[in-house]
Amino acid sequence: MGYVEDPGPGYGSVAPRAAFGSDAPSLSLAGTWRFHLSPSLTAAPPDVADPGFDDSSWDELPVPSLWQLHGHGKPAYTNVHYPFPVDPPHVPSENPTGDHRLRFDLPAGWPAGSSLLRFDGIDSCGRIWLNGTELGVTKGSRLPAEFEVGPLLKPRGNVLVVRVHQWSAGSYLEDQDMWWLSGIFRAVKLLARPDGGIGDHWIHAGYDHTTGLGTVRVETVPDAVLDIPSLGVAGHPAGEPLELPVEPWSAETPTLYEGTLSTVAERVPVRIGFRTVCIENGQLEVNGRRILLRGVNRHEHDPRTGRVVSRETALADVLLMKRHHVNAVRTSHYPPDPVFLELCDEYGLWVIDECDLETHGFGPLGWDRNPSSEPMWTDAYLDRMRRTVERDKNRPSVILWSLGNESHTGDNLARMAAWVRDRDPSRPVHYEGDHDCSYVDVHSRMYATPSEVERIGRRDDDNERRRDLPFILCEYAHAMGNGPGGLLEYRELFERYPNCQGGFVWEWIDHGLAAPGHFAYGGDFGELLHDGNFVIDGLLFPDRTPSPGLTEFAKIIEPVRIDADSSGIRVSNHYDFADTGHLTFTWVLEEEGIAVTQGVLDVPTVQSGQSVSVPLPSLPVTSGESWLTVSASLTSGTAWAPAGHVVGWGQLPVSPAPARALPSPRGPVFRTSGGLILGAGEFDPATGTLTTLGGHPVRGPRLGVWRATTDNDRGSSPGPSEASQWLAAGLHRMQHRVIAVDADGDELLVRTRVAPPAQPFGLFADYTWTAFDGGLRLRVDVTPDGEFPGTLPRLGLAMALPGTFGSAEWFGRGPGEAYPDSRQAARIGRFSSSVDGLQTPYVYPQENGNRTDVRWARLTNPDGTGLRIDGDPAFDFTARRWTSAALEAARHTDELESGSLVHVTLDVAHHGLGTAACGPGVLPAYRLVPRKTSFALSFRPVAGGVAN
Repeated sequence: MGYVEDPGPGYGSVAPRAAFGSDAPSLSLAGTWRFHLSPSLTAAPPDVADPGFDDSSWDELPVPSLWQLHGHGKPAYTNVHYPFPVDPPHVPSENPTGDHRLRFDLPAGWPAGSSLLRFDGIDSCGRIWLNGTELGVTKGSRLPAEFEVGPLLKPRGNVLVVRVHQWSAGSYLEDQDMWWLSGIFRAVKLLARPDGGIGDHWIHAGYDHTTGLGTVRVETVPDAVLDIPSLGVAGHPAGEPLELPVEPWSAETPTLYEGTLSTVAERVPVRIGFRTVCIENGQLEVNGRRILLRGVNRHEHDPRTGRVVSRETALADVLLMKRHHVNAVRTSHYPPDPVFLELCDEYGLWVIDECDLETHGFGPLGWDRNPSSEPMWTDAYLDRMRRTVERDKNRPSVILWSLGNESHTGDNLARMAAWVRDRDPSRPVHYEGDHDCSYVDVHSRMYATPSEVERIGRRDDDNERRRDLPFILCEYAHAMGNGPGGLLEYRELFERYPNCQGGFVWEWIDHGLAAPGHFAYGGDFGELLHDGNFVIDGLLFPDRTPSPGLTEFAKIIEPVRIDADSSGIRVSNHYDFADTGHLTFTWVLEEEGIAVTQGVLDVPTVQSGQSVSVPLPSLPVTSGESWLTVSASLTSGTAWAPAGHVVGWGQLPVSPAPARALPSPRGPVFRTSGGLILGAGEFDPATGTLTTLGGHPVRGPRLGVWRATTDNDRGSSPGPSEASQWLAAGLHRMQHRVIAVDADGDELLVRTRVAPPAQPFGLFADYTWTAFDGGLRLRVDVTPDGEFPGTLPRLGLAMALPGTFGSAEWFGRGPGEAYPDSRQAARIGRFSSSVDGLQTPYVYPQENGNRTDVRWARLTNPDGTGLRIDGDPAFDFTARRWTSAALEAARHTDELESGSLVHVTLDVAHHGLGTAACGPGVLPAYRLVPRKTSFALSFRPVAGGVAN
């Protein structure tokens, strides 16, 4: 069996060790390499390792990179299925093979003796030669490998050759939900290793919360000494425990002590975070306190470079997480670039560090021949775990080791857990696939429903070991497209049950790849086997723009919560450790969304887990609907946000909208040769449909129930999807039958029945129009007729306005979109936007942009003329330049073309979002079932920004 199909971990590399830098000489080998792609190993040049091989005709390729993103082959995406026959450990003979060659010189003064050649990531198998001598083979794509090269180096003209195979036996262990991409995609470095230097080290830095003392001890070479200047430590023998008072490290207060570990030959800078992780009384604790994981799953992704992620991009992720109150990361499903964990140490994030392991593609095959249970894979499993732990053992941010993901169960996983527990008893072991929790330390689940989480929180479980463990959702709230909905219910459960310690939203970022005019997903590159846009399921869009889902998540997990109570204002501190002394509380009173007055709120310091009530500030009397918004913001800037950054806010109603008497009707209805006239409106005499208002042409409004389906509407977990039921019922093609148009008297009554073809059920819709000074009032009475088979997407009106009505202003919830089960982040206020700006550009187009609890809205021309709509009392609205049918048909954003109209929906209700793309559907409280409904709206033309 050749090395490509050998299930072992490779050969030739030195023992794994921690990732660190030192003052020893190093040389980055990143840059432009020569590259040649062959369709198979047999077609690859046989003498490529010869230093004299002529590669002058080859292409150039940057390293790090993934060759499919540079025009060599094409990306492919699958979630579960292997894109090759499942015949372990064999892979196809047609195995794209990329030869990489680099000529390099050593810097002047490079020391003789030992040097290591380090690769931080090669996907999926690399065979390496230096100056014609084979160094070895590495597998484990997201794991480092180092080779001794000191005797082979020469001052000038070194030739490094790396042959990379797209497929190898290791590919069976790397079936993560992501793009299949190949190459040398992380750093390549040459590291001089001085005699008497520090080959490896392990910093043990615990914290005793009862005494406030930290203890530090470093496993390393015998003669190393430790210096920590800020603690007054100088020349301390590194291997001897040292106890001293310290500030502990946590995700909220990531205190790191800078120091140096040194011998006479080498100095290694260290950053020490004192903290202790344990499981006590069935709860995961750090530094003696229960923590709540407000986390995300993070794949490494850049829309242009794939899994080649720069430090700047990794930092952008960390800053976005901190600014949106995320406090934890699961490194799904492999160890990230070491730089990311350094940033987690520095800025403060709890980390579940996950091994590079997933064999999900065996699941549809009944887990037959799954490597987790096959002895021939044992060495590979243990090697991957060993390299993970050894690389990242010095990271205080890492609080749990994870064996991998979706690899079922088996002896190899149990052996990994046993090895970890023996090597590092200071961190618990995680793995969701051990459903009986026989070899893990935490109970972990994916996509459990709120009712299941509640059962676990009550410890209602016959499995005694599992019942007594802390519980986390390693994946939940699948953030695909418009959603996730139902986050609030999970938070409430995490706070109600101490053993339920939070979870990790799936996932951080959409994996869209940059393409002309849009972002690409599975199938866009001609793959015959793919999983479509299932790779577009993040809280960030591919360009790292936060989605509404991230805004909602941030609001729900905000560490400071502000509510009304009987004493005035209640401020609750939901930090795990920090008090509120670093925050300033301000308030603003708004009347119909316009600021009236503002001030600073005097709030005493609130300890973590505590609440305090303070009285309302002195407020002036207002005549319109008024709200008090109280915000908690950073008093001083931090490493991750400037002063003034808001970490929590709440709204309190101050005065309701004044009661509005129904306007006196201004009839009667006039009949003309061309139609019906009522007040400022003209109507079609046959259909009773409004055609003109205040001189502006309009179409509608007419009853509508359809929305362009979301990814979650199309999700089918469990059972048939909502979208499939709506389509089967014909809700996307409802037809309108006019029963009567009664134009006698002071009002216009239009009776209709709205129903899908081929179905007996429908909705009676009666429209009653009356005129008042300056406008029209419409009351709509909806009555179901017959038995509907399920839910409705939405219920309301649809109308079209001139395309010049490109500006929107409204008083209601905003500034962003909101839906029944995803609305916590929308506050009451007055907002404005262009119609184009109302859209949320989901990579896969779908329903979006709904503004909710709207009291009134204006849609206007550039000159300020247009239309105002008032609710009685409120409504939802969308406005877009294409129809819902066009939105439904589009597969990429650049397929949406602006038309000559602005299409508006005015809704009384929406079906929720849920997370059925992968997880629970819409919870009962947010399901829209047909029932008798009445609602009313007023329409007025606007002249120069003022309603007539």
